[in-house]
Amino acid sequence: MTIKKILIANRGEIACRVIRTAKKMGIATVAVYSDADARAPHVLMADEAVHIGPSPAAQSYLIAEKIIQACKDTGADAVHPGYGFLSERESFRKALDAEGIVFIGPPANAIAAMGDKIESKKLALEAGVNVVPGFVGEIADTEHAVRIANDIGYPVMMKASAGGGGKGMRLAYSEQDVREGFEATKREGLASFGDDRVFIEKFIESPRHIEIQVLGDQHGNIVYLNERECSIQRRHQKVVEEAPSPFVTPKMRKAMGEQCVALARAVGYFSAGTVELIVSGADTTGEGFYFLEMNTRLQVEHPVTEQITGLDLVEQMIRVANGERLAFTQDDVKINGWSVENRVYAEDPYRGFLPSTGRLVRYNPPVAEDGVRVDDGVFEGGEVSMFYDPMIAKLITYAPTRLEAIDLQIDALDRFEIEGLGHNIDFLSAIMQHDRFRSGNITTGFIAEEYPEGFVGAPANDGLRRRLAAVAAFAGMAHADRARRVDGQLGKRLKPPTDWAVKIDGVDHQVAIRMDDVTVDGDPIEIALEYTPGDRIIEAEFGDERLSVRIAPTRTGFKLTCRGAAHVARVLPAHVAPMAQHMIEKVPPDLSRFLICPMPGLLVSLHVGEGDQVEAGQPLAVIEAMKMENILRAQKAGMVKSVSAKAGESLAVDTVILEMA
Repeated sequence: MTIKKILIANRGEIACRVIRTAKKMGIATVAVYSDADARAPHVLMADEAVHIGPSPAAQSYLIAEKIIQACKDTGADAVHPGYGFLSERESFRKALDAEGIVFIGPPANAIAAMGDKIESKKLALEAGVNVVPGFVGEIADTEHAVRIANDIGYPVMMKASAGGGGKGMRLAYSEQDVREGFEATKREGLASFGDDRVFIEKFIESPRHIEIQVLGDQHGNIVYLNERECSIQRRHQKVVEEAPSPFVTPKMRKAMGEQCVALARAVGYFSAGTVELIVSGADTTGEGFYFLEMNTRLQVEHPVTEQITGLDLVEQMIRVANGERLAFTQDDVKINGWSVENRVYAEDPYRGFLPSTGRLVRYNPPVAEDGVRVDDGVFEGGEVSMFYDPMIAKLITYAPTRLEAIDLQIDALDRFEIEGLGHNIDFLSAIMQHDRFRSGNITTGFIAEEYPEGFVGAPANDGLRRRLAAVAAFAGMAHADRARRVDGQLGKRLKPPTDWAVKIDGVDHQVAIRMDDVTVDGDPIEIALEYTPGDRIIEAEFGDERLSVRIAPTRTGFKLTCRGAAHVARVLPAHVAPMAQHMIEKVPPDLSRFLICPMPGLLVSLHVGEGDQVEAGQPLAVIEAMKMENILRAQKAGMVKSVSAKAGESLAVDTVILEMA
C-alpha cells in the first residue's frame, strides 16, 4: 500500500517536524490536540486537526482509543507516534495493526523486547552483549531495593522500567538515598509511563553517554548511521548532543555499530531506533562499552544525525513503513561535518533549574540560515504548560568542524529572544564557551562537576565588559536624544550627553562618544552599531568581531544579555554619576524562615506539621511539576511555626508553604 494520510499522535516540535516532512512528500496530515494545545502550531500546520480531550496527557495523548478513533474519523491510514507518549507502547502498535492502520515505527515484538528495560537487558545478556552489572528482575518493595543496592555496591541507579527522557531515574550513593528515592521513582514511572516497575544497576562513574542510530527496512537490511555524543546531561536528562562524538574513534564506531545492528537484527527490527551505550572515558579499545537500552522510536536529538549524513530520518521511517527497501548500504553512510544540538528548556538555571511555566510574552528564535536550524512547536503569546515536557525548542548548528559548529551556537543563542518565563539560554551559551566542553573532555558528570554551586552566569572578561560599556553608553545617548525630542523635556537646543559613566558588574567605566572616535576608560575602541529605543537586540561590530546583545531598559540603565550572562549596567551622564553615591541602598527582606514554592506545581506531600522540629537538609515537602518530583529541604534547623498549604493543592510560584519559628 501507499500511505496517503498520516496522523501524528504527538504534539509540540516533533509533531511540527513530522508534518514538514510529510508535506514535502505530498502526504496529507492530521494533528491531534488537547485543550491546552488548541492554538498550538502543529494544529495550524496540519491539514486537519482533531480534539482528543483535556490537558493532562493521561486524558488525551496517552489514550490509544482516542487516537484510533481520530484516524477513523479523518481517514488517516498511518500514524507517526513521534517520541514519548504512545511511541513505545506495544499495545498501541497491536491496536493499530488490528484496525489496518500503519504504524510508522518498529514491529510490536521489537517494541516489547527492547522497550522494556528489564526484558531488554535479559535479551542483551542472552545475545552476549555487555550490560551494566545490576539486578534484572522484579523488585518487591523498598526493603528489597535496599538489599539489592547493598549487594551491588554504591553508587547505584534506580530506573523506571518503562522510563525515558530522564524521567523516573534516581542516583543513590547510600542506603538513605534508596529509601528516599525508590518510591518516588515508582511514582514517576507510573505517572509518566503507566508502569511502576523499577530496576537497579551499578552506576559507572565518569562515563560518557554514546548512542548509535540504527535504521532498518522490512526486508532485513539494517545499517547504523554513526553515533551521537549525549554526555552533557542534567539530572540524567540530555541537554547538549552532537554528532559525531569527539571521543569515538573509527575502530570504536565500527565495533559499536556492528554490535548494535546485531542486537537490532536479533529482534527483527525495522524503522529508526537508537541503542544507548555507556562508555568508560578511559577506553580506547572500542570494547569497553555497555548496553543501556534501546529506544524503539525517533530520538529528540535525531537532527544532528540528519545534518552529518544528509538523510531525513522521518522520511526514511515513512518509506520503510510503506514497505520500501533502504536506498543505500552501510558503505554509503558517511560523516560530513559536525552538528551540535542544544535543548532550550523552560527552566531557570539561576534558580537551581526549577521548571518555569507561563506565557511566552516574546518568542523570536534566530533565523534558520547559514548552518542554523531551529525545531520548535511554540509561538509568541502561547503558553508553556505544566502538563508537558519543558522543552521549548531545539537549536541545531552545522559546520565543517566541531569548534565552528559550537561557535555558531554561541552566536545563535545570543540572538534567541525569550521573555515571560525562565529559560536556559544563558546556561547553554556558558557550556558552549567552557574550555572543557570545547576540548571534548566531557562525561555525564560535566554539569555537576563544573557547576557544583549552581549557575550564576558565564564569566565575563574585562574586554567583554568594556565592549558592553560602550554599547550601554550608545543606548543611553539614544534614549537621551529621544527625550530631548519630546516636547517640554530637556529643551529644544540641548544635545544629549556624550560623556557617560557606566557601571557593569560593580566595575566603573568612563565612555566618551565623539564624532570621530569612541573611548572606554581613555582607550580607543572600534565600534559600529544601530540602536533605536525599543529595540530588543543590538548588533554591534567591534572590528572583525560581531556581538549580538539582548537589551532591556531598567530604572537606571539597561540589562545587557550576551555570551551566557545578563549584565545590569547603570548608565548615567558623567556629570550626574557622582550623585549616585548619596542614594540609599534598598536591603532585601529576610525570607529564610519561609519554605516557599519555587515553581508552579502540585504539592504531592508534606512531611512536617506545626510544632515539629526539623534539621538542616531534612525533606519537608515534595512538589511535582512537568512530570518531575522535586524535594524541598530545610535550609536550617528549627521548629515549624505554621503551615499554609495542604498536600494535593496546586501552588503558584513563591507561595508560602510553611513558616519556621
